[in-house]
Amino acid sequence: MTRILAIETSTELATAALLTDSDMFIRELSGVQTHSQGILPAIQALLLEAGVRLQDCDAIAFGCGPGAFTGIRTACGIVQGLAYGADLPVVPVVSLLAMAEVAREQVTASEFVCILDARMNEVYWAQYRLSETGWQEISVPALASLDAALAAITLENPQLVLGNGLTLPESVRYASLLCMPHAKQVGVLGRGGFTAGLGLPADHAQPLYLRNKIALTTAEREQVKLQAGKASL
Repeated sequence: MTRILAIETSTELATAALLTDSDMFIRELSGVQTHSQGILPAIQALLLEAGVRLQDCDAIAFGCGPGAFTGIRTACGIVQGLAYGADLPVVPVVSLLAMAEVAREQVTASEFVCILDARMNEVYWAQYRLSETGWQEISVPALASLDAALAAITLENPQLVLGNGLTLPESVRYASLLCMPHAKQVGVLGRGGFTAGLGLPADHAQPLYLRNKIALTTAEREQVKLQAGKASL
């Protein structure tokens, strides 16, 4: 029996899941401020409910980002500690791909453009295609303005997959739906990676950062407000 523990904390929705061959156990936490305090108790509750010890798991999958700096740093720190302690491999899963996997379960489509709010008037985005052999990354995760990301879409008939806090321009005619990355899909993708031999040592639990700068300066915030005011005139 394959057992995969999965963690996803790259957004305001923090989730943990335990996948076995026949069952799935899930915990959800809302509010970024609860991630570091709440995710370990959630994992402990999952293991207790399933009657499984951490060392009985085969691997730990985690959403490596892109996403909130604090959230993905929390995930990497927790995963490294758990994996070291239980001598388990880790399987990083791109959070944007986890969004595509969520969307795949909801709609009949094979092309997905996944977009997460990155704050500072930018988004994280990537393009994916689902084929008979699995997921194909059509464009790598990148940081851009929403308009630039939409203009760079190369897929012919994509399903837009949006995270919380995003509003599309009225001119956009692509179908869209709201899907947040979730530990359930991180676990599903992580299990596929593990069975394909993609498990890594614990110290490879590293975040996918697309931006070194995590906050605007006061002057930059004032400039953004000024630009927004001009745009509304």
